[in-house]
Formats: sequence, structure tokens, C-alpha cells
Amino acid sequence: MEDLIKGLAGAVLDRLDNDQHPDSHSRDERSRSTWAQVVSEDQDNDQGDDRSRRHGYGGNNWNKEQQSRPEQEEWEADSSRISSRPCKDKYRPEQEEWQADSYKTSNRPDKLDEENDDGWQTVGKKPPRKPHKIIKDRWDGYKLPPDAQEYSNDVEIGATLEPSEDELADLSQACNKLWDLDLNRLVPGKDYEIDCGSGKKVFQKEDMAQGSLFTWVSDDVFRKPTFARFCSLLDNYNPHQGHKEVVTSEERQEQAAFIEEISRSAPFKYLHKYLASKGIASGSYQDFKRMMSSLWFDLYGRGGTSGSSSAFEHVFVGEVKQDGEVSGFHNWLQFYLEEAKGRVDYQGYIFPRRRGEIPDSETQLLTIQFEWNGVLKSVSSTLVGVSPEFELALYTLCFYMGGEDNHIQLGPYPVNIKCYRFGDRIGSVFPIADS
Repeated sequence: MEDLIKGLAGAVLDRLDNDQHPDSHSRDERSRSTWAQVVSEDQDNDQGDDRSRRHGYGGNNWNKEQQSRPEQEEWEADSSRISSRPCKDKYRPEQEEWQADSYKTSNRPDKLDEENDDGWQTVGKKPPRKPHKIIKDRWDGYKLPPDAQEYSNDVEIGATLEPSEDELADLSQACNKLWDLDLNRLVPGKDYEIDCGSGKKVFQKEDMAQGSLFTWVSDDVFRKPTFARFCSLLDNYNPHQGHKEVVTSEERQEQAAFIEEISRSAPFKYLHKYLASKGIASGSYQDFKRMMSSLWFDLYGRGGTSGSSSAFEHVFVGEVKQDGEVSGFHNWLQFYLEEAKGRVDYQGYIFPRRRGEIPDSETQLLTIQFEWNGVLKSVSSTLVGVSPEFELALYTLCFYMGGEDNHIQLGPYPVNIKCYRFGDRIGSVFPIADS
């Protein structure tokens, strides 16, 4: 009897131990996959379903024979590669609310933490921050036909919107004029606050930021029409290079309405007058708007698949190459929203080329390092607090009037706008702090 009791007790203890310590081999196998390697089995099955499932970031089966083209943003990659942090097997489509749960982070842990409420995984282990729900009450209206929507009033056309002879002769002066015309540019400390943390060199692996880059952004920012319409476009894309995009009629209407909204702003009216003066754009503003919509939203091939990318997706949303690196992703609003959801882990700023220019909370041109769902962006640059209409106008102007390197002045910042072409398309365009 005593032996029987001991046997039963041992079986119970073994069962408890198995429950508390599941198979370590399967756990280790799960931890090895990266975001860029995730496979979504049913991603292409229901193309008629809602946008979040069709454009969910779950990934797709990549054909091993498809090799990504060399990314033209080679300056960003640096010669030293940092391996991406492993994450779980699959991501669920995001839900409607964009909300930041408290996100916990540590210095580059071996694994990502458990998934947050919308099915994405929190990266890192940083101090909790106040959750931020993005105001989306008008977003459904942006899906209506463009002529059924309400827009801001046109800015008054005056002498300030006419390019001067000096500006027509000097790209830098024209770009600086766009900076002056950015009436929606945010004010640091009033509209938002950032914490740059500590600096690092590109090849350093240590996380030099104790917290997130953005401390807070005012709710009023997301009530600005161009900002709200821009943000509503960001969930229209699958970020995996080589994944063929499916654009719905509602998404096309969002795009057209966004172009209509920003076309009423001062930077875009100036851009039209400038390009029309140079014979690049038609004098017709309607033709110009169609030209801008085609330039930024028409799909082209990247990563070996036709219709898999666009200038807007690459520059502002970001993409993940098949070799597991982030390319593009140069917009501060996208960074803030992804950071607020816990999907971006800010790693610190990159030491500036010139001494005495350490960034602070007032800086509006930053060069940084971060991870996007465990995938590294070793170096990236972004203009913080600028409006969507300014960025599109600036990059469009440099694409048509400049070359690969465009050394210009934007307010207090000497900048090189790097511009790469895919034929007659924008392959990539982004700012670099000039030395």
C-alpha cells in the first residue's frame, strides 16, 4: 500500500511539472522566427474580406527563387549588420482601435513579450507609458467617394505662393520656402514632446534609450484634416516586400480624398506653381492632382513581384525586405503610431556627423535606430513634427528638380534629400542631416 501511495504521488508531481514547464524544444523553435519570416496560411484566400485581414502584417510564403533587388538605400544599412530579434510564429490582424498598452521593455531581451490586445507583440521592456487612443471618428467618412466628402477651405492665393526668380533658380531656396509655408508644422513642447535618450554609432547593439522616443502627442494633432487623412492611409498596406498589394475601391477613394485635402494647402499650391513654371506640370490644377496621385500611389514592382510597392508605402509606411531588414519608414507619424502600439522599440539616436549638434527635445531632424516588431532599422532619418503636405511637396520637388543628392536648407537644418528612382517612379526619398 505504501508503494502504491508513493507511485500515485510521483505521477501527480510529474503532471504538475509538465504543465508548468512545457516542451522546451517547441518553445525554442517558436522563438527563432522573425517578423520577416512569418507565414500567414490564409492571407490570400479572402481578398474580398475587410482591409485588416487582407492587409494584415502576417506575412506570406515567399518563393525561395524570388530574390529581393539590392535596396538602393544602401547608406542606411551600414557595413555592420545587427541580427533581428526573434519573435513569435504569427500575427493576428489588428483591430479597429489603435491603442498603446503599457509596454514593457528591457535591454534587447532574447524574446518578444506576450501579445498586446490587438494581436501584435510588444517589443522590448521599457517603462509603462500612458495609453493613447487615436481619434478615428472621421475615418469611415474618408472612404466615401471624394466628391461626397468635406474638405478644408483653400488657402488664399497670394504673392507668397508665387515662386520668386531666385527660388526658381535655386532648389535650396525653393525647399526652404516650403518650410516657411508649412503652416501646420507642429511646435515642440506645445504639440508634442520627444526624449532622444542617448547616442550611439550605427554598429552598436546596445539599446541606448530608456524609454520611447515620443513622450506625448496632443490629441489636437489628429484633428488636423491632413494629419488625420494621412494616418488613415497607413493601414492600407502589407509591409512585406514581394507581397502583391490589393487596393480596394474604398482605399482608392481614401487616396484621392487625401490628395484633394493636401492640394488645398500652401505647400502644394506653391509646388504646383513651381512645377508649372518649369513646364513639368500642367497649368490645370486637376491634372496636377492626378499627377500627384499617380506619382505617390501607383503600384510598381519591388522584391521581385509586380504591384507590390508604391512610393507612399515605401517612404512613409515602411517595408521589410526578404532578407529581414526594414527599408523606407521615414515618417514621424508612422513612427509615433507604431511606437504607441508597442510595435516599435526606439534604440537611441545616431551620433551626428558634426560635433556640437547633439539632438534634444526641440530637434526636428533626427537620425535614429529602432526595431519594428523585432526587425532592425540600423539607421533612419526623419523630419519630426512636419505636416504630411510639406513632406510630399518637398520630396516631389526634389524628385522632379534635383538629383540623387540634394543639398538644401530647411529652416535651421542643412539637409541632403536623398532621392532614388525606379525609372520614372520614386524608389526612395529621405532626409539626411548634412555635414
